[in-house]
Amino acid sequence: MVKIAAVIITLNEEDKIGRCIDSLSCVADEIVVVDSFSTDSTKKICESKGVRFIERSFEGYVNQKNIAAEAAAFDYILSIDADEVLSESLIHEILKVKSNFKADGYEFNRLNNYCGTWINHSGWYPDRKLRLYNRTKGKWGGVTIHEKIEMQPGTTIEHIKGDLLHYSYSTIGEHVAQANKFSGLGAESALSKGRKATILSAVVNPFWRFLRNYFFKLGFLDGYYGFVVCIIQSHENFLKYIKMLELQKKEKSKS
Repeated sequence: MVKIAAVIITLNEEDKIGRCIDSLSCVADEIVVVDSFSTDSTKKICESKGVRFIERSFEGYVNQKNIAAEAAAFDYILSIDADEVLSESLIHEILKVKSNFKADGYEFNRLNNYCGTWINHSGWYPDRKLRLYNRTKGKWGGVTIHEKIEMQPGTTIEHIKGDLLHYSYSTIGEHVAQANKFSGLGAESALSKGRKATILSAVVNPFWRFLRNYFFKLGFLDGYYGFVVCIIQSHENFLKYIKMLELQKKEKSKS
């Protein structure tokens, strides 16, 4: 049976981190928290639960998650966020994997809780995530807000049953604020990769995003909050494109 190190990065997560750590206790042989100098009770809660607590300045999501993985005592890493919890079914499946870790990485579905309601459609489920992996075969990569574990060529990845429970937003206001933040980061990321925005793309893409998530991905089955989720996702997409246009105009005025 292999030993698994669970790793988490944090910043002011006092309302969530205890629940996250508790869900890991049955599967993790070590829990490592890399914290960006929280000013709330995050450190106190973590230390009371016996985890390894490391304080380090934030260097971006990709770097911070790789630093957390590298700090672990074991090569088999379970990487989750402070607002995520292992479901009972996922705990059961991970315990089975521990006794026979035959793949290089394992992915599973993430189920999002929005304002107290589970979102089963709307483009949010199944939200497959690769989070259990051999760190000698992969590491975090990607770009800001779209970071992911990138495995080496030729590695094997398997899907296991059970949901990773994600307590995403407790209020609609939190989602709106995050949409504003992520749209700016998304605009900068897109431009850094050479993408360009137009007025047409700022109109068509958000409209298509709503149609896809609400109708084709059955967001209407999630009721009121399904509609809210699909609208805000579309709005975030719109904000990204107009922010790209704004940045393009600024860059053009400099030349």
